[in-house]
Amino acid sequence: MTVRDRLQAGLKEAMKAKAVERLSTLRLINAAIKDRDIAARGEEGTEAMVSDADILGILGRMVKQRQESARAYEEGGRLELAEKELAEVSVIEEFLPRQLTADEVQAAIAVAVAEAGATSIRDMGKVMAVLKARYMGQMDFGAVGPQVKDKLG
Repeated sequence: MTVRDRLQAGLKEAMKAKAVERLSTLRLINAAIKDRDIAARGEEGTEAMVSDADILGILGRMVKQRQESARAYEEGGRLELAEKELAEVSVIEEFLPRQLTADEVQAAIAVAVAEAGATSIRDMGKVMAVLKARYMGQMDFGAVGPQVKDKLG
């Protein structure tokens, strides 16, 4: 079952259960995916649909945005808004693959370095490309970048 199919099934379940907050979040996800579909259609001139990897990237960005918003709301003393953002994060994360542990991330970096034949910091882009192709949605690439840099540097 593709991520898109799982999202549609979740949307139907939320409608039947009358889960208003969950339904709202799932509709936001669908809107973001539809926007990306439309952009892809414009680029290729066909009925292109974004891939599961693209959808995972969209979901990852949505999680990151909401975490940043929640942090800003907490700093501003708006706890009810922070809680709403974090509730959306939990719904979005249901559709992301399991996050890798720190040890698994280190092992993945070692494999990607070997696979890319990386020997210096100049090869960091190749290593990151391998990681993104294989582990999209499973690790925070903002945190992984400095680890790859340390490994190569």
